[in-house]
Amino acid sequence: MQLDTGKTSAGLVGTFRNIIREEGAGRLYRGLVPPLMLEAPKRAVKFMPSQESFVVVPFELVKIKLQDKKSTYKGPIDVVKQVVQKNGLLGLYVGMESTFWRHVYWNGGYFGSIYQIKSLLPKPQTQKAELLNNFISGAIGGFAGTVLNTPFDVVKSRIQGTEKIPGVVPKYNWTYPALATIAREEGLGALYKGFIPKVLRLAPGGGVLLLVVEFTLGIFRTGRVKFFTSHIQ
Repeated sequence: MQLDTGKTSAGLVGTFRNIIREEGAGRLYRGLVPPLMLEAPKRAVKFMPSQESFVVVPFELVKIKLQDKKSTYKGPIDVVKQVVQKNGLLGLYVGMESTFWRHVYWNGGYFGSIYQIKSLLPKPQTQKAELLNNFISGAIGGFAGTVLNTPFDVVKSRIQGTEKIPGVVPKYNWTYPALATIAREEGLGALYKGFIPKVLRLAPGGGVLLLVVEFTLGIFRTGRVKFFTSHIQ
């Protein structure tokens, strides 16, 4: 949806139908390997936007190249091989700047709201209620982060999906000029292409993220207290 430069969109359900009708159901899993390989290192640096961008960009680039409707790549390795042959190792980092901004805005929306939301919820009386509060806060934070960062994700997809032609300046190159170009040519709504599938993934994902982080920190805190208590005794 984000790579479609048309002014009209088929929407989420229509896009599913078109992909299945034209390319088969298997096409829905095109580009699956890069996100799977990325998940562990991405989560390890989730709280560091700049480092996160450095880790994420090559995987995102490969995924976008594979998911492009016009893609003729055989698989992830073929993408890496061809990109490096044409543009060198730095070619794997096309879209670094837009990816950085995408993460800055998502983290700003997410971390800027989760604890405010949590403070507004009823004070939990049980551990189950505490877990539920964490999930609700994280899900709302994930929604807020997605609202803020979707335009930057659209730009990132356009930049990474553009094939470089020697001597030709890419239409989508830098983040903020690309935002202006998309809004001018396709309308402001185009900056939110792919919002629904993104928010359906990232809102509950944000809830799970906060739930797991707080649960894990609780285990470490309990362990640390027990450690110091045993040593004092």
